[in-house]
Order: sequence, then structure tokens, then C-alpha cells
Amino acid sequence: MDVLTANDVAGAYPASYYAATTKQLAPFPTLKGDIKADVAVVGGGFTGLSAALHLAERGFDVVLVDAQRVGWGASGRNGGQLGSGQRVEQDALEKMVGRDNAHLLWKFAEQSKDLVKELVKKHNIECDLTPGIIHADHRKRYIPESRHYVEKLQNEYDYDQIRFVEQEELRELVDSPAYYGGSVDMGAAHLHPLALAIGMADAAQKAGTRIFENSRVTQIDENAGRISTAEGSVTAKHIVLGCNGYLGNLNGQTAKRVMPINNFIIATEPLGSKLAPEVFKEKLAVADSKFVVNYFRMSADNRLLFGGGESYGYKFPADISGLVRKCMLEIFPQLEDAKIDYAWGGTLAITINRMPHFARLGKNIYSASGYSGHGVGMATLAGQIMADTIAGTAERFDVLANVPTHKFPGGIGLRTPLLILAMTYYALRDKL
Repeated sequence: MDVLTANDVAGAYPASYYAATTKQLAPFPTLKGDIKADVAVVGGGFTGLSAALHLAERGFDVVLVDAQRVGWGASGRNGGQLGSGQRVEQDALEKMVGRDNAHLLWKFAEQSKDLVKELVKKHNIECDLTPGIIHADHRKRYIPESRHYVEKLQNEYDYDQIRFVEQEELRELVDSPAYYGGSVDMGAAHLHPLALAIGMADAAQKAGTRIFENSRVTQIDENAGRISTAEGSVTAKHIVLGCNGYLGNLNGQTAKRVMPINNFIIATEPLGSKLAPEVFKEKLAVADSKFVVNYFRMSADNRLLFGGGESYGYKFPADISGLVRKCMLEIFPQLEDAKIDYAWGGTLAITINRMPHFARLGKNIYSASGYSGHGVGMATLAGQIMADTIAGTAERFDVLANVPTHKFPGGIGLRTPLLILAMTYYALRDKL
């Protein structure tokens, strides 16, 4: 079974709220024949689009190829949260890479938020960029840790845009009985991710990038510097891989460290002027403390966009709406009668330690993936970092490439069943 075709119609965006509310670009051509470029970019998500845009703006001749449509994968299907920091909190990062490198990684994450905001402004991308993300604790015992982490960011990282909130204030912001407190981060933001991806593709094309869709790369010839598709090829001085959860077997070295998993989102009907304020007092996004995270926010037209539930392997569950609706009603029982208008899934990629995997895969081949649900900012930054590296400035790439991302036990063949066992254990522990 093929991750690129297991759940979707070839060449078409999924039937998501995002696809229904985005002005799509005219389809780009399929790659046919053999062409040359300075850089060949594989993957039209945030990583590849950012790399192509930044390289083209520097004067490189860039070709980007995607197996489906630009923004078709996780970049156009996710929760749209532009979070602060890395996917791993700074306490854990300090133990993992040392205090100095942990501060560098925080700095890079701040750059990722700034970069997205700058691209939105520079290219007039209409993606409903809105400030504010709440971290909500679903267990009372997590409150001291959240308070400590807010104080750590304020005092040790000079980050003054986050504050701790008690249960009473959180209940005023999010009308749910499920949470005991948490934090509000006004330096973080949320947005319409497919609109951002399509806006970046438009900007990359205008900067000179040649984009080809429905052009799946089947082989990479490192020695020749060539990527091949069913009907053509690109020979280039540099190759950038931005495939993330849709990598498949294109590169075994990366596949051993980057694991695809599936996540799901629903969109309710518009909740109207009465019910919407009862759910959210302000238009802040939320990510909670569950091991399998619930994440949600209000759309520009007052729908609740709610993400929850995971699956492993290729196929999505038959009833995505029912799966995620159950998670939603645990948080918002008052939405029992709300109609679900859209339900969709997508495939992201994780690493064992939830840090992105940056790697030089061979002569002039660069890869970044495994954002572990934190890719809106970090994937966009990764593209810029790979562009910088190709242009001769590799400091940020080297710092990220030196962060350990270990191989999944069991290799490619056994990583899925072993992951299911591990996830089941942590999900059960999360209920205690």
C-alpha cells in the first residue's frame, strides 16, 4: 500500500474545510522530459516551498516537483498552529543538547515564527493569521510544571509573551470543564495552513521557480545529481528533500529515523453568534496536555476546527468524523447537537525524540523532516535554512543536524508495530 494514494484521489486536494475555503492556483504541469536546474526540490509542502522561494529570490534556477498538488500533504491539512519553541520543551532540550545549544534552538524557533509572519506580510497571503495559543492542562498534577515552565521562559529565555493562567481564567477563555489551568502565549499564532502553502507557492513561482505537480519522484541518482519521475527527470547541482510523512522509500537513511503517522480534524457547522462565544471568549487556539494531543480553534467563519486521534499505518479510519467528534464532546459537551460539515485526515512525521531530522544524505543532497506536529513554523524555517546552506551559510543547518535523531527500533519493517505498542502504553498512562 502507498501512503501517497491510500486515502486520497490522485491530483486532488482532500475534501477538507481548508480546501473548500481557499482560492486554489491553476494546476501546474506534469514534469515531462529531461531538464536541468541549479536546485531540484522534492516536495511542495512548507519545507520545499520555503526552500524554493528563498533560493529563487537569491537568483538560483529552481525546479520543484510534487507527487500531488502544492500544499496537498500535511502542510495543507494541519491544525494551523504556529507554536513557540521546539516540539520538545526547553528543560528537556537542555538535557539533550546542553544549555547553549538549547538556547540556540529556542532562537531558531523564534525565527521560525517571525519568518512565517514576514512571508504573510511580504507576499500579502490571506491566511487569517491570528495571535495567541493556549496550552491547557487536562490533569491537575501538571499545573506546577506549567507554572515552572512559564517562569523559566520568562526568566531564562527573556520571553515575555507568555503567562500562566489559573483554572478560573482558563474557563473564561475556553468554556470546557476538562482543564485545570495552563498558559497563554501571545507570541504564538494560528492560521489557515493551506492558504499559507498556496500563497508560498504563488510567491515561489513569481520569484522564478518552475513548479511541476503530479510528478512523483521515483529515484534519486546521487552520483548524477538527478531525480527521476515517470515521464521526466531533473539534473541539478543540489537536491532538497522536503517529503516529511510522504517520503515512502525514496530515501532509506531518512526513513529509518522519520516515521509517518496519521492525525485527524473535523470542522463543525458555523456555530453562530450565540454558541460561538460560549465555546471561546477570544479567538485563541488551544493545544492540550494529552499524550495524543487535542488541538482546536475557531475559524474565521465561526466553525470549531477540532483535531484529535491518531492512527498508524497507511489507511485512515472509515469514520473520521465519529472518531474526532468523540474527542470533541469530551472537551465541549455543549456541542452535542452541532453538525460536522468536514472531516479529514493527513499524514505527518515524527522522530523518536520529537526533534526534526536534518541531514546531508550525500553529495549536495539535503533533507529536513520529522517535525512531529510542529511544522508550520519549523518546516518553513527549514526551507530557508537549506537555502542558506546551498548558498554557502550552513551554521544553522549544522546545529540542527547535530541534534540526535535515532533510528526507530526494528527498522522500516517493524517500526510501525513497535510504535503502536509504545503509543498504546503512553495513551493508557495518560488516562491515569
